[in-house]
Amino acid sequence: MRRGVCVAGALAALLAGAVAPATGAALPAGGAVAPATGAAAGSVPPPDPAPGGPQRPYEPDVPGPENLDSLTARVSSDGATPRGVRVAFDRVSRTESGGPPAAARRFVFLFDASLGFRPDAFPRCARPVIEERGPAACPEGSLVGRGTSHAYPAGTAEVLAFNTRHPGGARGALVVIPATGAILELTWERVTGPYRQQGYGWALDEILPPTAVPPGERVGTSRFELEWGAVRRTGGRTVSFAETSARPGGTLRIGLWSSFVTGQVALPWTTARWQAASGERPAA
Repeated sequence: MRRGVCVAGALAALLAGAVAPATGAALPAGGAVAPATGAAAGSVPPPDPAPGGPQRPYEPDVPGPENLDSLTARVSSDGATPRGVRVAFDRVSRTESGGPPAAARRFVFLFDASLGFRPDAFPRCARPVIEERGPAACPEGSLVGRGTSHAYPAGTAEVLAFNTRHPGGARGALVVIPATGAILELTWERVTGPYRQQGYGWALDEILPPTAVPPGERVGTSRFELEWGAVRRTGGRTVSFAETSARPGGTLRIGLWSSFVTGQVALPWTTARWQAASGERPAA
């Protein structure tokens, strides 16, 4: 990826920190939550889709509820370029008892193989800029996603996602929650073989680092919405951050691999149908 993460079919180079070879493990066939790691004997959690990315510091599993997660998604035209799109994730988490969901360790946003991204065509914001001066100090055009975090049992907070390049050189994003000061680091990763076989291409790997709060006392979000996509003018032309090679009306697969402090691993997934904006025709 020297000119950005290319549209599927032209993915000739990988991001810094390439993923490990495919594990060969099978993925769940349905769009529901995968079994918890500690579930009944014989259950197999879905494999890590991006094991070659940054590693989260080890924490032992803790007792807690099983999260029952669901996912919906939307792929819509960004209205700027023939193949430009915005990809929206909407994840809801609950427990059978109605109590607070277990906190997450990691989320991996999984994108259909027809989706490609162009981070190198957009300005980048560095973490120290946000830490020292706040997200408003990020360069214009570096905002490539936004959404809403829903706390348990109530309350919402704005979520902003900025294009970045991490100190080690990896391309990725910074997800910022201004109300809490949280800054989460994500890296672009190529998914492993089992996920490519299921129709995914690229992933954004988000690590939620350990905090001073003991894992069993952390409360997970009941819902979060996050839409990826942006548009800018550069070199006299309009560029989309996210693009698709799918034909209008095509169905795209979207997933969210999730790891929790209890050891549970879940893989809710869904499909979304893309329609080009009225009057637009995708380039051949």
